[in-house]
Amino acid sequence: MVASRGPRLSGMQKQVLALYRGFLRAARSKSPEDRHRIESFVSAEFCRNSKLVDRKNFLYIEYLLRLGKKQLEQINSPATLGLSSLNLRFSENQKP
Repeated sequence: MVASRGPRLSGMQKQVLALYRGFLRAARSKSPEDRHRIESFVSAEFCRNSKLVDRKNFLYIEYLLRLGKKQLEQINSPATLGLSSLNLRFSENQKP
């Protein structure tokens, strides 16, 4: 008898988890300081998107997957030495 390891995952869920694992693997190849920043940033982004994005909004999830794959390629690039992020906050009067 085979034990179940939990609920079956959809193809898109598998892609999201693979992307997350890819970021964690890429972080291992960076300096300890950058590794911690990458892991923290990735964890926060995935957590934030899991709460904000509707699970049935497949187009937006596919967009986020494509965006994440491009970012992962950049992090994996040997030319990438570090990581920086930009947080923009707009006031009520200044909307993008």
